[in-house]
Amino acid sequence: MTAKRCIVVYATRAQHYQWHLELPLQASIADALAAARAAAAAEPASAGLVIAWDAAAVGVFGERRERSATFADGDRIELYRGLRADPRARRRERVQRERRGRPGPG
Repeated sequence: MTAKRCIVVYATRAQHYQWHLELPLQASIADALAAARAAAAAEPASAGLVIAWDAAAVGVFGERRERSATFADGDRIELYRGLRADPRARRRERVQRERRGRPGPG
């Protein structure tokens, strides 16, 4: 085998994107991201899509990885976007709002 395949994926709230790639065996995650970036630029469907290719956290099948790491044949390389708000903080705020709306004991 002289090449390995991977899928680079990115999701927004409205849509998900995936790029199927074939790269040399020694390719790193950074190499896969560079190839996916070039493929996205060439696709009309990706026009206007804003991805933090150089800054976004990355992982393989849900596990965070460094960009310098290699990947195995068939891996799904994921680009993670930041959260709008901390889910725990949002839950605390919701609980506080609900408590203010309830009558007290007794």
